Amino acid sequence: MQLKRVVVTGIGTINPIGNDVPGFFKSLDEGKSGASAITRFDCSLFKTRFACQVSDFDITSYGFTTKDAKKCDRFSQMALVAAKEAIEDCGMDLESVDKDRVGVVVSSGVGGLETILTEAEDYIPGEPPRYSPFLIPKIITDIAAGHISIQYGFRGPNFAYTAACSTSAVSIAAGAQFIETGRADVMIVGGSEAPIWDAGVGGFNSMRALSTRNDDPCGASRPFDNGRDGFVMAEGAGVLVLEEKEHAIARGAHIYAELLGSGFSADAYHFTAPDPEGKGAALCMSRALAEAKISPKDIDYINTHGTSTHHGDIAEVMAIKSVFGADASHPSITSTKSMTGHLLGAAGAVEAIACIHSLRDGIIPPTINFAEEDPDIDYNLHFVFNSAERRKVNIALSNSFGFGGHNCCLIFGKI
Repeated sequence: MQLKRVVVTGIGTINPIGNDVPGFFKSLDEGKSGASAITRFDCSLFKTRFACQVSDFDITSYGFTTKDAKKCDRFSQMALVAAKEAIEDCGMDLESVDKDRVGVVVSSGVGGLETILTEAEDYIPGEPPRYSPFLIPKIITDIAAGHISIQYGFRGPNFAYTAACSTSAVSIAAGAQFIETGRADVMIVGGSEAPIWDAGVGGFNSMRALSTRNDDPCGASRPFDNGRDGFVMAEGAGVLVLEEKEHAIARGAHIYAELLGSGFSADAYHFTAPDPEGKGAALCMSRALAEAKISPKDIDYINTHGTSTHHGDIAEVMAIKSVFGADASHPSITSTKSMTGHLLGAAGAVEAIACIHSLRDGIIPPTINFAEEDPDIDYNLHFVFNSAERRKVNIALSNSFGFGGHNCCLIFGKI
């Protein structure tokens, strides 16, 4: 069958460097770090005492009620806020659109972590349990998609994918497939995460995955730098409105970009470590290029997974070199996680929005905090370090690789 074309007509985000899309883009261009001392819980005895947090967040200031807030964990609250911005941005007439053909795939990697931990702490063995009736619906990873569909009356496909740090990238690709095959006209897609709580930080500390640069939080996330010592945990949400191209044109929608293709693969190597040669990542990028029907030389910008972990950054560079070969120095390469931190399940959607910024505005956001070369990384590639680069971008590739070896790559093109 002839697949329908999928375009992006709305974007929304709330993250550590921007409480909306304009603020996010401005911070990207300025190379702003979102890292600061953790304020959400007492972390004085933890190895890592900083993270990239969303500041001054109160869902009631976005038009939602206190009753709405009580029913939602923080990750669902941020998903609702990002979805509100994206839906308003796309200019869709909610009175006339066929809501049976509007779906939602907005996902989370860990769901309501804060809710389940605080509820568990309140339980006293030997006494009658007194759990909130909202406990289960607040913690499940699919509930953000449910809240969004209820808020707007969207009755199309509604579910969530969980694929660790690839979660929201997978959600974007999955939502697009419903449009490509004619089963939906519009899909609200993306992800949200709120992992900054004691067990979240403590668990990653135990794995030695987080930076412990407590004396310099803003300089802690340093992808591809020899001094990197782990990623910086972050929270936030990113939501995109995907639409069938002709449907968007018929209603006069503004089109940001076209989703040209996606790729999936598994490392099949280790439950937390990447394949040391980047074989799964390379396969994923190759599959995305094949689906988009383009060659490596067509890619102008790569928003890398680039978490600032020792093995992950090396493996991703090896994968890029493997796939791009002689063209490896053509695309500009950056990691926006150097600024936002690692949003885990929400990372792919927020980084897809960053790619759209580059396509629309011709600006490559930098990888900040770079100071020293790593002898295991080839710097003949076109890295953009410490300050933004002006460049015409026609096609951008976004990489997302997660624990368990879950890989997803998205390719967006100017239209």
